[in-house]
Amino acid sequence: MATVGGLRALPRWLLRGRWTPLPAGLCSRGLAGPGRPESEPRPTSTWQRDGIRNIVLSNPKKRNALSLAMLKSLQNDILHEAESKDLKVIVISAEGPVFSSGHDLKELTEEQGCNYHTEVFQTCSEVMMLIQNHPVPIIAMVNGLATAAGCQLVASCDLAVASDKSSFATPGVNIGLFCSTPGVALGRVVPRKVALEMLFTGEPISAQQALLHGLLSKVVPEERLEEETMRIAKKIASLSRPVVSLGKAIFYKQLPQDLRTAYCLTSQAMVDNLALRDGQEGIKAFIQKRKPIWSH
Repeated sequence: MATVGGLRALPRWLLRGRWTPLPAGLCSRGLAGPGRPESEPRPTSTWQRDGIRNIVLSNPKKRNALSLAMLKSLQNDILHEAESKDLKVIVISAEGPVFSSGHDLKELTEEQGCNYHTEVFQTCSEVMMLIQNHPVPIIAMVNGLATAAGCQLVASCDLAVASDKSSFATPGVNIGLFCSTPGVALGRVVPRKVALEMLFTGEPISAQQALLHGLLSKVVPEERLEEETMRIAKKIASLSRPVVSLGKAIFYKQLPQDLRTAYCLTSQAMVDNLALRDGQEGIKAFIQKRKPIWSH
């Protein structure tokens, strides 16, 4: 991925007219989007403060299903001013007892047709890839059930903090729709046999099991979930965005490589990091025993 000023340029396919920037402001709840009546609220709400953008899945009556409208709204919120120096980290959470129940099955009936189904899964895949390709870390804050594409969303985030009441499943096989796309993200963060048991049986795993197998970064009591998630987000937001962005990009780039190639890529990344203003500022601050003054 090309970098500009230490930040990755977003892939062209993510910018091909599939989103509309949010209006400026701290809160975007209730704003209309493409093809949505003014009276119909957006299925996500978002606000940003001190470098942290909070995106909330806000359709608890439908168990925060990842309908096409929800996916496009989420994509829009993630992409909004993605290259802004004021954005340091994104937190995705949800209203209600269900983080997300996955795709809206009413959109997957034969009446909708193949073209519509294709758009649903293509948009979902774009959102999941966008999370990995985004220049800032994205954290899932989970309190409740995350199933199918909802579990896929958690697995796709860079970090995931969950309450001890949360659970995770890919139950599509039980209704005749194997969770193939959720399996892409799931199979990249948990051991293969764990992923396949979840995919073959559809049975849920607890938050503690999810932590053990690598789906989650941390599990905390429900009453501490927001506090701990924001502690992590604030720590990331206090650091150099160009450095964190470069680090995120190279981490994902080296993962699928063989050992020698991985070290070649990361060695060059270290050299590039040293060439950044913040790379030198951090070293000087350490030597001079003072706090660094980052470029932002």
